[in-house]
Amino acid sequence: MEVIAIEGKAFEHIKERFEVFAKQIKQWCEVDQASDSKWLDNQDVCTLLNISKRTLQYYRNSGKISFSQVNNKCYYKASDVEALLKDSLISKQNGK
Repeated sequence: MEVIAIEGKAFEHIKERFEVFAKQIKQWCEVDQASDSKWLDNQDVCTLLNISKRTLQYYRNSGKISFSQVNNKCYYKASDVEALLKDSLISKQNGK
């Protein structure tokens, strides 16, 4: 085991910088959680969109929907699924 001695002022400076860094990370995490806190798996998305797993795979492969993969399981932000629905919305034109 190696022991390193530093001055008290240097230690306090390092400690203060670490506390500022920790506060910044906490703020960033809170902002991220507030905006996109809900994640959906394949089954959830297929049920919501009333599509098959193969169609969802096509959406992933073609870049129509963003996803994150942990091990072999895909997850989707609820906001991305909502954006896909909005992009696919077909509006009725007047008189046609």
